[in-house]
Amino acid sequence: MAQKDTDLQKIKELIEIMKRNGLVEVEIKHGDDKILLKCSQPQQATVTAVPMVGPNVSAVPTSPDATEPSATKAPPAAPQQEEDLVEIKSPIVGTFYVTPSPDSEPYVEVGSSVNPQTVVCIVEAMKVMNEIRAETSGTIAEILVTNGQAVEYGQVLFKVKPD
Repeated sequence: MAQKDTDLQKIKELIEIMKRNGLVEVEIKHGDDKILLKCSQPQQATVTAVPMVGPNVSAVPTSPDATEPSATKAPPAAPQQEEDLVEIKSPIVGTFYVTPSPDSEPYVEVGSSVNPQTVVCIVEAMKVMNEIRAETSGTIAEILVTNGQAVEYGQVLFKVKPD
């Protein structure tokens, strides 16, 4: 009986840790035992995680801008073509996965139709698989990262042509 109370207390502590750190999912394996906790409101958890990693990578987007002035004629053409595209950015630092498991089909491909609730990928951070949703309606126009690639906070993962 005491063991069950201890286990229940540990689970409650894990839930509190998830809430405090904005984690969407936690999976723990110990020998043959396994526990998987998932948050039912992933968008709130993702929003909570954003401020924790934001300041560390704010300098990353400025380095490509520093190289662009040398090629002033080419960059203006690209933004004009992409003005109508909506960017799906990574809300956290982690590893990008386009499939839920290695032997599964990709969540989306170029040409796939998405709506705000469509899961487009997973970003793994600290062994937690965070589902990233499109948060817009349209068609996937471009996938900018490869499966297994490390991504930064705010990095553009997809470009969507709105409906």
